[in-house]
Amino acid sequence: MTSSSKLLKSRWISFLVPFLAVMVSLLIAAVIILAIGENPLKAYGAMIRGAVGSRLSWADNITKMTSLLLTGLAVGFGFRAGVFNIGAEGQMAMGGIMAVTVGLSLGNVPSAIAIPLTIVAGMAGGAFWASIAGWLKAKTGAHEVISTIMLNWIAYHITNYLVAGPFAVGAGVPKSPEISQSAQLPSLLTVQASSIPSSILLAIVAAIVIYIILEKTTTGYEVKAVGFNPYAAEYGGISISKNIVLTMAISGALAGLAGALEVMSVHHRIFGAFTSDRGFDGITIALIGQNNPIGIIFAAFLISSLRSGSNAMQTIGVPDDIIVVIQGIIIYFVAADRIIRTWIIKASQLGKKKSPKLLQGGEEE
Repeated sequence: MTSSSKLLKSRWISFLVPFLAVMVSLLIAAVIILAIGENPLKAYGAMIRGAVGSRLSWADNITKMTSLLLTGLAVGFGFRAGVFNIGAEGQMAMGGIMAVTVGLSLGNVPSAIAIPLTIVAGMAGGAFWASIAGWLKAKTGAHEVISTIMLNWIAYHITNYLVAGPFAVGAGVPKSPEISQSAQLPSLLTVQASSIPSSILLAIVAAIVIYIILEKTTTGYEVKAVGFNPYAAEYGGISISKNIVLTMAISGALAGLAGALEVMSVHHRIFGAFTSDRGFDGITIALIGQNNPIGIIFAAFLISSLRSGSNAMQTIGVPDDIIVVIQGIIIYFVAADRIIRTWIIKASQLGKKKSPKLLQGGEEE
């Protein structure tokens, strides 16, 4: 194997590629900011302050990061099995619906029981919704991209129906009643009118658990084998159908957990479109994190920081659309990671060519 091939396959390059993609995207976005007559250094300074510049910024950032991390894990886990789960949005909505349904009926139940029950209900809702698409793919060959997108719309309209009908309470924006106090997750820290939710700890634990499943268990080996080469996996005795359904169920459970935790620690209720496209953001995060659960943690923090910092950028005259531009460029370079890998190899080869000349020059002297 050549040195270039070894470099392409080395583990550390999987982390270097998204890092360089982020740096290149920030440089390109800086040119755009200059083109509209603003100072990119001031813009990025404002973005950093808005994301991590105060305790209130941290609270807003971590709150956004929690659901983004879980939807990123949901999509990334599916990708590892070669399954394109585009339905995290609907699965998150169903997780929220089930969490509210159970949480509303736990008034006198102790928190030690109510909280786990509500979490399990949310995960079960997401797992069931995703399993529909998994079963259709395994048994009929229906493509999961189409079925999950259709299921997203069904979940969206079910949510709107519930908050405008059976769950409706009060006037104004259609919404459900608040879940029982015993089913609500406590905050880690209260900052003015905001708080840092304890749900972030559960999300990080979920990422570690998924990493262990993928890297240390037979189930993880089978899932990755099906994703890498389904025909070889089937020849080796691995059931493709079983692993597709299982992968979608686990993926949906993670997205459902995102919905449950959003209900339990942020809104304490559901309303129309309460997912706010975070299921689709999970696709971005999975790509940036290279489908690695640990990488997805950092990718979720990156995207939540960009979102939190965009409001601060607007205060100095930079439109928040720049954040969308940055995110789009990051996705482009991460998705086309071969470009950056080629840059790295060429830079490495150039460095090796120069070093002997430097050594020879030293010897001649």
